[in-house]
Amino acid sequence: MRHLNRAADCLRPLSIERDFQPQAHASVLIRMGGTHVLCAVTVEESVPPFLKDRGQGWITAEYGMLPCATSTRHRRETSGQSGRSLEIQRLIGRSLRMMVDLKELGERTLRVDCDVLNADGGTRTAAITGAALAVRAALGRLVDDGRMAALPPVLPVAAVSVGLVGGQALLDLDYAEDSAAEADANFVMAGDGRWIEIQSTAEGVPFSHDSFVAMAALARKGITELLGLWEGGR
Repeated sequence: MRHLNRAADCLRPLSIERDFQPQAHASVLIRMGGTHVLCAVTVEESVPPFLKDRGQGWITAEYGMLPCATSTRHRRETSGQSGRSLEIQRLIGRSLRMMVDLKELGERTLRVDCDVLNADGGTRTAAITGAALAVRAALGRLVDDGRMAALPPVLPVAAVSVGLVGGQALLDLDYAEDSAAEADANFVMAGDGRWIEIQSTAEGVPFSHDSFVAMAALARKGITELLGLWEGGR
C-alpha cells in the first residue's frame, strides 16, 4: 500500500502559495506531498550576449537544494553546481521556454530560481510546475506595470514523475518509491496535450513498450490535474 493509501493513479497532496517571496517579480511555493519547492522570477531588462540586438527575450532557470532538504545534510553548492543540478535546471529552462514566443518578451530575461526547501522525490517536476505558474504571474505583472503592452499567448506547462514499482506503474513517486523503482520517468506536457520532454530510465533491466504506455497514460492524467492550478487567474 502506498503512503497515505494513495491509489496508483493519484497525485500526492498538492498546494501552492503565491507571492511567497514578495521581493521577487513573481513567486510560487509549490508543495507536492513532502516535496516543497520555491520558484521565484526576477525580470532583467537585458538578454544574454548571444541574443543582443535580435529583438527577443530569454527565459532561464537555476535549481538548487537547500542543505537540510534531505534526510542527511546536502552540501551547499558554493564552489560550482553538480552535474545533476545543471541537468535539472536546463530541463526547467527548456520547458519554460515552450510557454511563450520569446519575441513577445522584448529584449528582457526572466530568470527563474527554483530552490528545493524539502525533498521527497519529484523535485524537478514540482519545480517545472511551480515555475511555470510563476512565469505566468510575472508576465501578468509586466503588463500591469506598463512594461508590456499586452499579455502574449501563454501555453500552460506542468510536469510529473511516474515509475514502475513491483511491476506496477505509479504516478507521482515519493522518495521511497523512487528508490525502489525498476524504472522511472519524468514527463513534461503542455496544456494542449503535446509532450515537451520525456526522460525515462530503466534500473537493472529494460522495461516493455506496454509499461511505457502505461506510464505515459498516468503522466497525462496527473498533468491534466496539475494544469487545473492555472484556473482562476495568475
